[in-house]
Amino acid sequence: MIQHELDARRMLCPMPVIRTQDAIAKLNKGDILEVICTDPGALNDIPAWCRINGHHVIATSENDDEITIKIEVYGLES
Repeated sequence: MIQHELDARRMLCPMPVIRTQDAIAKLNKGDILEVICTDPGALNDIPAWCRINGHHVIATSENDDEITIKIEVYGLES
């Protein structure tokens, strides 16, 4: 398991989801991706994308204007 970080700050929908998809496609099963973004829609969109594609959202958090979503790579994209 390797932890990776994706900076998706200042990107608007659908870019945080697209960048998450692109990053996960390069990772291995069991890797962790931490996505940091500022688009409030990502708090719903990225977990929905993970459910559809078989990945596991470990945690989500909000701190001021930043949202952090931690994902474990499970599914088809890896």
